[in-house]
Amino acid sequence: MFNRTVTCMAAAALALSGCATMEPMSAGGGETLSYVGGAAMYPSKTIVANAVNSPEHTTLVAAVKAAGLVDTLSGAGPFTVFAPTNAAFAKLPAGTVDTLLLPANRAMLQSVLTYHVVPGRIDAAELMRLISADGGQAQLTTVQGGTLTARMMGDRVMLTDAKGGMSHVTQANVMQSNGVIHVVDSVVLPG
Repeated sequence: MFNRTVTCMAAAALALSGCATMEPMSAGGGETLSYVGGAAMYPSKTIVANAVNSPEHTTLVAAVKAAGLVDTLSGAGPFTVFAPTNAAFAKLPAGTVDTLLLPANRAMLQSVLTYHVVPGRIDAAELMRLISADGGQAQLTTVQGGTLTARMMGDRVMLTDAKGGMSHVTQANVMQSNGVIHVVDSVVLPG
């Protein structure tokens, strides 16, 4: 009971709309599923294997493929991915996504995408612990090499990128075999 209470408190702090949205669903074989955009996310599958099923992440999946990062994000990890939705990519200036997807801009696209990835499995409880332990904000070093700053904004976790842009976690703890995904509402950009 204590673990469930702690999990629900962490989820609420990450701006989920209550513990009911985190209520796991069991699938055959004993897996506990999360749902993103109505699509089941299987903890036994990799980040990429699950992301391709999310209707909210088609732009992200296309970008991961164009950047040549499928094998990396299908690897052992573990990785924590702050996964922008299609709506998050749509907030970028017109033409930005199309420009990033051009083969000539592969290195830039890789930089942007790996800026959304932190080594290790940082679930909601650990993220909250890091924020609390570091005086109200945590510095997360990304695979790209840059830093994301995580802090609380009301009852939501906010990420601040190197350019001062902000993104909020809208769904936390989507567990994967090689890490965890936290869905975010804006694309974060390296310096």
